[in-house]
Amino acid sequence: MTAVITIVSFLVTVGVLVVIHELGHYAAARLVGVKILRFSVGFGRLLWMRRFGADRTEWALSAIPLGGYVKMLDEREGHVPASEAHRAFNRKSVTARILIVLAGPAANFLLALILYWALFVTGLPGMKPVLGDPPRNTPAAEAGIVNGDIVRTVADEPVFTWTDVRWMLLKESVKREAVLLEVEGANGT
Repeated sequence: MTAVITIVSFLVTVGVLVVIHELGHYAAARLVGVKILRFSVGFGRLLWMRRFGADRTEWALSAIPLGGYVKMLDEREGHVPASEAHRAFNRKSVTARILIVLAGPAANFLLALILYWALFVTGLPGMKPVLGDPPRNTPAAEAGIVNGDIVRTVADEPVFTWTDVRWMLLKESVKREAVLLEVEGANGT
């Protein structure tokens, strides 16, 4: 079951990355006036296809979702009616073509920024600083710490995760002085 979840997760992740990447190319091409013939996610056998928009762009989904493409009007790939030649990819300026080519990776980079921002805003879960039984005859044992106690403050600074505790203890260890820990007993006292 774990292998199935891993494979499905991988395919969903790659699918999202491909769609965002190709949407970057698509948006840039539309911005500079290139006609889009097909927007496809996946390759291999065609599973689904519909035409939408004024240009009747084909939106397609294929059997193997490990890639995709945006097919643009281009005189190097076939006949282009004279009335639409100005909308062909090969007729656009070098700057416009560079913009179209770079827009895919730029869209993925923008997605990464948005996802990292979302993680930053929502935060990441951390392990609660729950203590275990201390060894006998140690200052912790003599202080009455028992299994299940939760560290609440280190040197009067509140802590919420083990990462917080480690950083505060590291900061305090430089001073080479005793450190005051406030713990909440397993029974809430």
